[in-house]
Amino acid sequence: MAKKKDAHHGGAWKVAFADFMTALMALFLVLWISAQDKEILIATSQYFQSPFNSPLDATSGVLPFESNSSPHGEDGGGKGTSQAVVDMKSLQALAREFYRLLNVSENDPETPMDVEVTSDGLRVTLFDRNAQPLFVKDSAALTDWGNIMMQNLAWLIDRQNFRIVIAGHTRAGVASDRPNYTDWDLSTDQAQAIRRVLTYYAVDSSRFEQLTGFGSTRPMQGQAPDSARNQRIVLSLSMASRPSDARDSLKPPPRPGEQPPPSAPPPPNTH
Repeated sequence: MAKKKDAHHGGAWKVAFADFMTALMALFLVLWISAQDKEILIATSQYFQSPFNSPLDATSGVLPFESNSSPHGEDGGGKGTSQAVVDMKSLQALAREFYRLLNVSENDPETPMDVEVTSDGLRVTLFDRNAQPLFVKDSAALTDWGNIMMQNLAWLIDRQNFRIVIAGHTRAGVASDRPNYTDWDLSTDQAQAIRRVLTYYAVDSSRFEQLTGFGSTRPMQGQAPDSARNQRIVLSLSMASRPSDARDSLKPPPRPGEQPPPSAPPPPNTH
């Protein structure tokens, strides 16, 4: 009588071995991540909490981390920003887009605009130069070039949902026919004019965080207080979340003369 061969036990051991290797790899990844810097830990945690909430439409590269910083510098005046993870390569590409859309050379020393990448967005400086003025001389009325510039900037700002801080700066010794109208008044009025024109073209009013007029108190480095080069508008564009985000989700109050929507009728009394 022929001896039977040993029974075939199948490949169950392969499945168990694969599970063991997967668990080992997961353990290795956890140990490796735990040994990294705090910035990488926070960035990794934020990614897994919201993997599809990228700062820009197209992102690439390493995401640096910035915590509780004010990206506005001396010109922006913003404060209280939350932790933000921003793709610096995408911001640099967006800065180049600003130059391209306005047909401005970033290497020109007399450029009417300067775009700087910050920790959570961009800082756009608009110079009110004599050769290409942003405003009518010593006033808050925008020139034709100023309107064209703001129309294009409004489209870019609205597309990226930036938060906006506006700072107005001017030279010392502003000449005005209006009594007691100083450089403080002019810088504040110009900042307000920029807000109004951005709102007119595209930007929702809820995106503005702060408007400030610094007068001639903060001249550019190396410039005398009365130098025309000090006349500028600084837009600090931030992608960080702010406490006012909760306000944006609320419905705006009805305008004067506008009837509010009818309220729902009370439920019938069943008693």
